[in-house]
Amino acid sequence: MRVPTQPRFRAVLVASAFLGLGAFLGAPANANDPAAPPQDPLESVNRATSEFNAALRKGFLDPLVDGYRAVTPADMQKAISNVFSNLSEPVTAGSSLLQGDTENASTATQRFFINTLAGVGGLADPASEAGLKQRREDLGQAMGVQGIAPGPHIVLPIFGPSNLRDATGDILIGLVNPAPLALKAADAGVSYADKKDAINAATEGALDRYTVERDAYEQHRRFLVNNGEGPALAFPDINADDKDTVAETRR
Repeated sequence: MRVPTQPRFRAVLVASAFLGLGAFLGAPANANDPAAPPQDPLESVNRATSEFNAALRKGFLDPLVDGYRAVTPADMQKAISNVFSNLSEPVTAGSSLLQGDTENASTATQRFFINTLAGVGGLADPASEAGLKQRREDLGQAMGVQGIAPGPHIVLPIFGPSNLRDATGDILIGLVNPAPLALKAADAGVSYADKKDAINAATEGALDRYTVERDAYEQHRRFLVNNGEGPALAFPDINADDKDTVAETRR
């Protein structure tokens, strides 16, 4: 019998394999517990990948970012950042629906159409000026809300810190439609250009840079899954607007 090979079927197979690996490696029982320590059975591999990423940032990405800043006016940098932020709204809308958060799904949908049409393809952000605040969501967060544990911490080459649940979410989206994953990578690059100095300062002088980055990532993701409940580390995230907006929803 021939096994179906449609993208959605492949996505389910890959997700099942990844989540099964997470269970095998010992994922924590409570996905949303702020006090749960990170699961890191792959620490030796992760540390090596983290060192590779650090060398890549220092030798290639940081000089590239410095050049981008030098030749690109601040207003243009903001416009480019707005475009990628706007392109994330469809993923936010879908992920919010999976969480039963119809309000944020509606907001993300409205933001996308308003900024695409009135904001000239997303170059401007009239939706925020109209009071529609952005709160990004992704499939990893949706899975966390449904009780799926983060699983082992993973450091991805180039992309940096992640975990099994978040990486699985990205793979699922990429298999069904590669465009959002490519946009996420580009968005991360643009966001890093905005936050480079703060990110480097946060780990400069740390006794163990790897541990700082790992713990900051995992705690920030739990913070997002819980929609602002629990502590958030004072660590500059390339999606810092998420943190600010989530915090605003609590007030």
